[in-house]
Amino acid sequence: MSSDSIISNAAPEPVGPYPHARKVGNLLFLSGVGPRVRGTIRIPGVEVDGHGNILSYDIETQSRSVFKNVRLILEEAGSDWENLVDVTVFLTNMKNDFHIFNRVYAEYFRKNRPCRTTVEVTALPTPIAIELKCIATI
Repeated sequence: MSSDSIISNAAPEPVGPYPHARKVGNLLFLSGVGPRVRGTIRIPGVEVDGHGNILSYDIETQSRSVFKNVRLILEEAGSDWENLVDVTVFLTNMKNDFHIFNRVYAEYFRKNRPCRTTVEVTALPTPIAIELKCIATI
């Protein structure tokens, strides 16, 4: 079975040598997606010091930005939000952020209810507090 790499012209550039997504059959596998803004190092909802250390962050703002970036990748790859079937959520502070993220998530997933796993991680590759890994149909 062949696969096609997807590099989005709208979503933030990957922070490593990988595509935004890969199509395999009728499935679309997204690489980890964070809240960054394409073409900049700006991260909505994050304040960092001169060394890149997080001074403060707003998980609601980051969550909305991540959902926007996921949507951009899905649409550019020929899928859409309603086709998401599995979402893995990585949070850096489960205790403080889970309930806020869960509330925002419920706003975005009123109709489609994909499977979901949420895990806490010590850190993510850039100064962010959330990243999503998604699988969708095409």
